[in-house]
Amino acid sequence: MSVTVRPLRPSDETEWRALWKAYLEFYESSVSDQVYSTTFGRLVDPAIPAQFGLIAEVNGKAVGLVHVILHPHNWRVEDVCYLQDLYVVPEARGTGAGRSLIEAVYAAADANGTPSVYWLTQEFNTSARQLYDRIAKLTPFIKYQR
Repeated sequence: MSVTVRPLRPSDETEWRALWKAYLEFYESSVSDQVYSTTFGRLVDPAIPAQFGLIAEVNGKAVGLVHVILHPHNWRVEDVCYLQDLYVVPEARGTGAGRSLIEAVYAAADANGTPSVYWLTQEFNTSARQLYDRIAKLTPFIKYQR
């Protein structure tokens, strides 16, 4: 099974929405239609190069997504890269789609001169963490949120 990763395109909105909805449901969350529309618009807008999305495809069918935000960091001169959302449909897990998406983010960060890529996951996401433990370094930070 060959995985292709490519930039999100305006014509992907229906498939993207289904993937992101499934991702949000996994985390027992949801967003309004306005957030779907606004987020998608930002992810495909060439005037906002610091925020973008990628799609993983197998045989031309979208099986995964990743959202990326490049932003300044007070401890670095260069930007850092936040991999905000990563999702692969259950039937495509174990095919390399998740790894391919993360590696594509690494490549985009490198091309941007952004050496640091980070993301968050919930502790219970054990299957994804098996991949993350192989391709990234677990940090001791704990997230707080208002």
